[in-house]
Amino acid sequence: MGIDEYGGGQGPEPEVLVVTTNDVPGYHVREVIGEVFGLTVRSRHVGSQIGAGLKSMVGGELRGLTKTLVQTRNQAMERLVEQARTRGANGILAFRFDVTEAADVGTEVCAYGTAVVLTRE
Repeated sequence: MGIDEYGGGQGPEPEVLVVTTNDVPGYHVREVIGEVFGLTVRSRHVGSQIGAGLKSMVGGELRGLTKTLVQTRNQAMERLVEQARTRGANGILAFRFDVTEAADVGTEVCAYGTAVVLTRE
């Protein structure tokens, strides 16, 4: 698996700029739209659970689970961006992920932040 399979984030010049900071240098927050989030829950594949159990005995990265978590986070972020875009935002400030176990059957990933309208200074 290549490094591109373990990453995420936005490409150059995104339609909705997503940052972890509370402001963006060179931009002014013209309007705060409010909280937005993208949520997804993924179940674990039985085969990957067995493989993870065996791997935990000898140590090392659980690549199948890592890849699944990356895909899940990317999907949550895509949903976050879509929600912000449909509400008229072109930016999301204070972006974060929250990851929790969902009733012992999967993993819940929530991407959240504050949707804003940004203008260049």
